[in-house]
Amino acid sequence: QVQLVESGGGLVQPGGSLRLSCAASGSIASINEMRWYRQAPGKERELVATITSGGSTNYADSVKGRFTISRDNTKNTAYLQMNSLTPKDTAVYYCNADIQRLWSYARDYWGKGTLVTVST
Repeated sequence: QVQLVESGGGLVQPGGSLRLSCAASGSIASINEMRWYRQAPGKERELVATITSGGSTNYADSVKGRFTISRDNTKNTAYLQMNSLTPKDTAVYYCNADIQRLWSYARDYWGKGTLVTVST
């Protein structure tokens, strides 16, 4: 079985920074694209950032210039560095990854999420 576990969420003041981690474990042949999503209360789940296995990145306009997605392929871990946080960034942040297992088609896996609250 493959598992994704997020960590690093918490309470932070406006203008502050936070770094989220997403660790993948299990019987993994390769990890293709990794992604961060977020979902605020009463809102649709939103794609925040993506990173390919080769390191190419894309960002939602709302976070461009403030957030940085990265990955350490030796640790099967993705990160999301969040700077200049505002209350609008408050959400549950989810890790998502396209993972290939042996003798199986690649498919998406989801973490359970980590809560980020930006408030005075």
